[in-house]
Amino acid sequence: MGRGEEEPRWIEMSEISNSNEGGITPGEKYHDLGTKYPDAPIPREKDDVIIRRAVLKDLTGVSTILNWMSDGDLVIIEMSELMKRETELHAAINKIKDFVELDIHGSVLQLGKTRLLILPPTFETTEEKYA
Repeated sequence: MGRGEEEPRWIEMSEISNSNEGGITPGEKYHDLGTKYPDAPIPREKDDVIIRRAVLKDLTGVSTILNWMSDGDLVIIEMSELMKRETELHAAINKIKDFVELDIHGSVLQLGKTRLLILPPTFETTEEKYA
């Protein structure tokens, strides 16, 4: 910001201005970057972990989750919509569980009634009992 300016100046960029995606308006307080840029490139460094979250609505989303896991990402999956279809739910869970536990030696943990936490093999899980 320049001196005497209260807000940052907005610079119009041709590739953003000509597209309908993004929809950022000057003065907007909150940007849901996951909605505006769902496939944004994320720079990777050695031993880094990216936390991904997904809503699994049907079996078509399983391949994306498996790709994230093969990259070493930590994934939180919301499955409340899929839980209405028991056969499809079991197929999705079995596919994810087999890949994670047998192929990459990671862990699948249940978070509440509708979520799974999938950990890459670089994470350890322990079970502690609290009094």
